[in-house]
Amino acid sequence: MQTEAIVFDFDGLLMDTETTLLECWQYEWRQHGLELDPDTFFADHGGDITAEHYRRLAAAVGPGFDYKTSHTRRLAHREELHSRLGLRDGIDAWLTQARDAGLRCAVASSSTEEWVTSMLARVDRLDTFAVLAFGDEVPAPKPAPDVYMLALDRLGLDPAQAIAVEDTPHGAAAAQAAGLSCIAIPNPFADLTHFTAADLVLTTAAELPLQDAIKALTGTAPQHSPDPSIHKY
Repeated sequence: MQTEAIVFDFDGLLMDTETTLLECWQYEWRQHGLELDPDTFFADHGGDITAEHYRRLAAAVGPGFDYKTSHTRRLAHREELHSRLGLRDGIDAWLTQARDAGLRCAVASSSTEEWVTSMLARVDRLDTFAVLAFGDEVPAPKPAPDVYMLALDRLGLDPAQAIAVEDTPHGAAAAQAAGLSCIAIPNPFADLTHFTAADLVLTTAAELPLQDAIKALTGTAPQHSPDPSIHKY
């Protein structure tokens, strides 16, 4: 089947919010004279583990831990980091190339609608996406396929008509479980040896033009639509 859409993960893929997430937590641990081990920080699923991070910090600090002060300070530092955050290397070019090829773009994220839409609005790319699907709309986070199935339903496409782009092994596993081919662009903290569900692994989106990446998966480059209204966002 002809590729009709590209379905992107959000966190760590479109924007490197994985790095800013780790950095804001490391900052908060250091306010207490402690160091956070990055090797134990990231979960192997797409669910929200903020409460677990605070439980670990509170246990390390002891009875004097003040959740409200800690939370306010951490979010303020995260906001400062995000004020300087843009799209990951090569992603802006891929979004433009998708538009020029007549492909619809979608997001399938385990994060909430408020988080994803606010971050995309920061970089003026929210309107780029024809379809958005979020973790707070489905029963289970990645590696469950639920959010990809929701995105496909909203696109009105079969899995064979779309390609997923992911930055984590559990995200690639979710795409595979939904029946999509998957391009992996690992985030800085992902273990490259665990991307067994990905069909193509790139260092960054800048490594290949989108059309070449699609051709590497399908053997066929996407055809430009002669009528732009067919794929109008």
